Amino acid sequence: MSKKDKAKVHKDLEGLDLNVDSFGEIKSSMPIDRINKFLNKNVDDRKLKDRNDLDDLKKD
Repeated sequence: MSKKDKAKVHKDLEGLDLNVDSFGEIKSSMPIDRINKFLNKNVDDRKLKDRNDLDDLKKD
């Protein structure tokens, strides 16, 4: 993918830019709490699939 081509992203993640600096630290243009909230809502965690309160966790 060339620099001109942009990946298609979910509308909730528009403007997200991730970079890794020379020390291996991940730099983000979006607060990590917002990214985690998105992931909790939209990605199923295999380790938690058998929990009875999973739907309640996803509502937050």
